[in-house]
Order: sequence, then structure tokens, then C-alpha cells
Amino acid sequence: MRTWTILAAASLLIIVSIATTISAAEQVTSKPASDVVHMFSSFRGNGEDGLHLAYSHDGLKWIALNDDKSFLKPLIGGKLMRDPCIIQGQGTFHMVWTTSWRDKGIGVAHSKDLINWTEQQFVPVMGGEAGAQNCWAPEITWDPDGKQYVIYWATTIIGRFPESVKGGNPGSNHRMYCTTTKDFKTYTPTKLFLEPGFNVIDATIVGDGDRYAMILKDETRNPPAKNLRVTTSDKVTGPWSKPSESFTPKGVWVEGPSLLKLGDAWIVYYDEYRRHKYGAMKTTDFRQWEDISDKIEFPKGTRHGTGFAVSKSLLDRLLKTK
Repeated sequence: MRTWTILAAASLLIIVSIATTISAAEQVTSKPASDVVHMFSSFRGNGEDGLHLAYSHDGLKWIALNDDKSFLKPLIGGKLMRDPCIIQGQGTFHMVWTTSWRDKGIGVAHSKDLINWTEQQFVPVMGGEAGAQNCWAPEITWDPDGKQYVIYWATTIIGRFPESVKGGNPGSNHRMYCTTTKDFKTYTPTKLFLEPGFNVIDATIVGDGDRYAMILKDETRNPPAKNLRVTTSDKVTGPWSKPSESFTPKGVWVEGPSLLKLGDAWIVYYDEYRRHKYGAMKTTDFRQWEDISDKIEFPKGTRHGTGFAVSKSLLDRLLKTK
């Protein structure tokens, strides 16, 4: 598979303007704790109306912005905007999302203020794989070692990993794949990112001290797993340790994990999609867990989102958006 380059002239001009703001050491801008507000991106229904945002001062009670109307409508691929993942670089927010149940690519867009967005790009990350069935729940993480962004997602490729086929749905036997980019113009060839030995989707990564922690979903259906596990690595690019046992409530089907650091603890939020509500677990070491689902509150209909931080001044602007 060759390296992809965005060729459309109109979108290229926009991407170049964004790329000039990206420094080689881009990371989330550090701010005093008093100036930081928690933000949560998500979708509603099947993702038809696009990006929804909510905010929180304590990471527990989340309040919808813009009267819970979409901030950005999906225009590319299958014209869905599911699983929107947003991270902040030096003054720029970068978002990736699922564009369709069956597309062989992902959506990418950028914004300075979460209100005005660049032209949406469709990046065909699995375009070279004839047997690829989908690209689900892409996430994006800054890699300080490679000074690059790592974008990773779940794909089923027919005929791959036959040992776990019987544990999934027909045509559903996912593994995690990835690409990297330094400028959102050129992307490295897709490669296998995580092979845990079972059907896996919805991975997300955070830095935890001198290591990285990845939360992932065991998508095995027969017998049912549908739970979350954790694996660790010294680098964003891996290799990753053997996944832990499940840490989410037994018998509860969950997906779409996202993490926020609140004080000395990490909160893992997840979508209890059969119960139509959100749950959360708390940990300080990714080994011992406390269920705090009864302490959190999300806007009705929140689906598979991502937590991140913004300044209070940006929140003030978002609160005025109608």
C-alpha cells in the first residue's frame, strides 16, 4: 500500500494553512488547573447529524452545549459522524471519526475554536485491502518519540485471524490498525497496531507517567465478552502488553471508552449501549477499579465520545453559540 497524499486542490490549501500551525513538538497546551474545563465530544442516534459537545467542571456532571444541537454536519464518505475523537495541539484541535459502517476510510478535520472547521477530508486508510469491511472508531494520539500523530482504528479483513472468527458476528473479526502523520497531508502505509488474540475494537490511549495505557473493548460475542480491558506500553507505537482481565461490571455490554485525569485518578467513561446510558470506572493505577457510574450524568442520548481539556475562555465562546 502506498503513502497517501491529499490531492484535492481546495482541501490542500486548507490543510497547508493548518499544517503551518503545527510545531514539531506539538502536544496539548499546558494551562493552570484553574483555567481548564473538561469537554466531551459525542454523537447521537446513528451519527447522521454530526458532532455534539458537552462540558463539565468536575468531570461528573456533563452539560450539553448549543442546546445539544450539532456543531458540524457530516459531509464525506457515508455521511455519518460516529465516534468523534478530538485532541488539542498547539492552538489547533484535530478530529477523526467513523464516516460509515462500511467505508474503507476515516474522516479528518481541524478547528481553532470547535465552531469553525476546515473542509472535511476522507482518508482511505484501508483502501488497499480488498477484504477490508470497515474502519470503526478511529482515535488520534500524539507520539512525542516520533514527533507524529498516531491514528488507530478497528477493521475486519475477511480471511485474517481465523482462530477468533467463531467468537464474533458473521463478518466481524476486528483487529486494531494504524497510520501516522506529521502534517495531515501525507500518511504512512497502514499496518497492524494491536493483535490481542481476540476480536477487538474501540481502543483509546493516554500517557500515564513514564508509560502509556490503552483501554480496549473485547468484542467477542460467543461466549459474550463485550467488556473493557487495559494494556500498557513504553511507547505510543507499542509493543503492547498482554491485555488484563475485564475491569467493567460483569454482564454489562459496554463500548466507546474514553479517559480523563481528575486529580490523582483516571476516570474511564464508557457507553452502556444496551442500557442507553453512560457508566464510569475510577482508578489510580489501572489495576484497582471503583465503579462510579452512579456519580456521573451525561446529556440524554450521548454515544461514544472523547474527553479532552479546553480553556475557560473557549468555553465562554462556545456557550454563546446558537
